[in-house]
Amino acid sequence: MYEERQVRWTIISMAVGAFAIGVSEFAAMGLLPYYAMDFGVSEPTAGHAISGYALGVVIGAPVLAVLGARVPRKTMLAALIGFFALANMLAALMPAMLPLTVTRVLAGLPHGAYLGIAMLFAADLLPKGRRAAGVAQVMLGLTLANVVGVPAAGAIGQALGWRSCFVIVTAIALLSAAMILRHAPLEQPDPKASPLRELGALRNRAVWLTLLVGAVGFGGVFAVYSYLSAAMLATTQAPGWAIPMALSAFGIGATLGNMVAGRLASWSRFGGALVLLAGMAVVTLIYMAVMGNWPLMVAAILALGTTAGLVIPLQMRLMDVAGEAQTLAATLNHAAFNFANALGPYVAGLALTAGYGWGSTGLVGTALACGGIVVLGIAYLDARRTPAHAICA
Repeated sequence: MYEERQVRWTIISMAVGAFAIGVSEFAAMGLLPYYAMDFGVSEPTAGHAISGYALGVVIGAPVLAVLGARVPRKTMLAALIGFFALANMLAALMPAMLPLTVTRVLAGLPHGAYLGIAMLFAADLLPKGRRAAGVAQVMLGLTLANVVGVPAAGAIGQALGWRSCFVIVTAIALLSAAMILRHAPLEQPDPKASPLRELGALRNRAVWLTLLVGAVGFGGVFAVYSYLSAAMLATTQAPGWAIPMALSAFGIGATLGNMVAGRLASWSRFGGALVLLAGMAVVTLIYMAVMGNWPLMVAAILALGTTAGLVIPLQMRLMDVAGEAQTLAATLNHAAFNFANALGPYVAGLALTAGYGWGSTGLVGTALACGGIVVLGIAYLDARRTPAHAICA
């Protein structure tokens, strides 16, 4: 076993990278009105940068997980977060909307692979009884990004310009890469690991159905969250500090939701996912109803954050059914949720472009959450028909 101090600093190093990823992904949504104004484009057009990042995750997660199957995890993680830093610096320098979108696609490529490999690395560094704690500590970086990093980046972006957010993310990502190289043990990859073994997960119908639940259902969160800042600016007379507060409220809700989701997932993988998706459908309808009242919008976005814990029961379901392809399954889960990150803003943008008003983002969120419930029902029925795929269901 490794020294406790080395394990602790390795996990902290990876959590710092997760923090950088969380700030970059979610702060870009909060700053959407500002780079839309800077480039002279509409908010739905500016939303392409958000969708571009998400599509980068969808493409990069499985490809990098497969190609990196035989690469030592220390080397792979440092390279991934280093590339992420470079892409964010390029984003800060872009002169127009299209090149900004391209750099956001590049920034998304290492996202899913980094988080998936980091979670598995943290779990393997700890004794069996503490493996879940290691995963939670890495994910704490994402949670803190939403509670502290995103509101701070939003406030700094308002004061110094949206480009400053990407510069800050670059610095944090480079710090993470340096810490990983300094503290992480150089493990030899599993000699049995291979691209073909990882690709074995793609033959499993239960894996695909689980991923589809997140890809569709979680779009309900992003349909609302992506346009929150723009909606508050357009429909309310909220003070300048209200938008960072709303972004922080989402992070606080997500923190609470993750705590509850762990218990729900222990009770039932399918039942826990159903509770969270149903909550998402209800809260997005409430958000639509309170549009224009900024205190109630903040309260609704806090409640919506609690449904972000959907990632936990779905991740545990994937661990149940992925067999030896745990790395690919872990990265594909992040890819699925970032497909939702592309789908939600895209469909909500279509509704806005069609002239249905800012409240339509909530209605789109409800529709996508209900779509996730439908897919979840199909996955449940498939598991009942195929007992081998229904472990811990």
